[in-house]
Amino acid sequence: MRLVAPLLACLALWLMAAAGPAHALCSGQDLIAALPAGERGALEQRSAARPYARGNLWRATRGDQTIVLAGTYHLPDPRHDALLNRLLPMLDTSATLLVEAGPDEEARLKAEFGKRPDFMLMTSGPTLPEMLAEPDWQAVAAEMQARGVPAFVASRLRPWYVAMMLGIPPCAVEGVRRGDQGLDHRLIAAAQARGLPVRALEPYDTLFSLFGNLPPEGELDMVRAALVMADRPEDMTVTLANAYFAGRSQLLWDFTLDRALADPGADPADLRRQFDLMEDVLMTRRNRSWIPVLLEAAGRGPVLAAFGALHLPGDGGIPALLAAEGFTISPLD
Repeated sequence: MRLVAPLLACLALWLMAAAGPAHALCSGQDLIAALPAGERGALEQRSAARPYARGNLWRATRGDQTIVLAGTYHLPDPRHDALLNRLLPMLDTSATLLVEAGPDEEARLKAEFGKRPDFMLMTSGPTLPEMLAEPDWQAVAAEMQARGVPAFVASRLRPWYVAMMLGIPPCAVEGVRRGDQGLDHRLIAAAQARGLPVRALEPYDTLFSLFGNLPPEGELDMVRAALVMADRPEDMTVTLANAYFAGRSQLLWDFTLDRALADPGADPADLRRQFDLMEDVLMTRRNRSWIPVLLEAAGRGPVLAAFGALHLPGDGGIPALLAAEGFTISPLD
C-alpha cells in the first residue's frame, strides 16, 4: 500500500490545516522529471489515456446550469497566486462555493476531537507497537519524533492517522502549526470576504467513516505504506507539487504505483488490488456522493467547486460523472 502515501498526506492536511510551502520549507528532487526519458514518456502516455487526466480547471454546463470545477492542492505554494487570480472572477459570478470541508465542518471536527478521543486515539486494546513488527514500530517512532510527536503519544494514535502524519514531510510540520493556507482555504477566505455562501461537499466526519469501515489490517497496511515513502518525503512533496501545477495529478498517481511495483518484493496483483481499493474508497465513492450536492447547488445558480485535483481524472472522476448527468465538460486550462 506504499502507493497511497501522497494521497494520505493530502488527507492529513484536510484534517490538520495546510502544511508549509513546499518550495519555501522543503527542497528535494522531482522524481518524475528524473526518470529516464523513455520511461517518463511511457508513464505520461499511459496517464494521458485516462479521461480528464490533464488540467486543473473545467467547466460543466447543462442548459442554464454552470459548475466550474477547480482541482486544488492543499499545500501552500507561491504558484497558487496565478491560479487564484484566475478563479476570483469566476467566484464573483458564482452563487455558491463548494469545498470538501468548509469553516463549519472544520469547527465541528475540532469540537468532535474534544468530545470523542476515539476519533484519533486507540483508547483501549493493543497499542501500535504491539500491532506492528518491532522494526516497523521503531521506524514509526523515529519518523513521528521527527514530526514532533513523542513515541508514547504515537503508540496510541489510530493507525490511519499515523499513516497520514507520516505522509507530511518533517520540513512542512512547522507550517501545520503556523496555519499556513493552501488554495482551498484561500478560496474560502475570498468567498467569505464577498459574502458568498460556502458549503461542504460532504459531512465533516466522512473520512472517519471511510477509515472506520476498513479492517484493522488495512489500517496497518497504510502505516507500512507510508513508511516506505518516508525515506524520501521531501522528494515526494516536490514531485507532488510539480505534477499538480503542470495539471498532471493523475501522472503522480500512476508514478507512485509504478514505484511500488518496482520494489523487488512487490506482489503486482496484490498491489494493484490495493491500489484499486484505495482509489475506490478515497475518491470514487466520495465523488459519487458529491454529485447530488453539485446538482442541487447548480439548480440555484452558478457554482465554483474546489476540491483535491485527484478527484478530477478517470471514469469515476467528477467531470465524467457530470457528463453522465448530461453536462458538457470543457477544459479551462
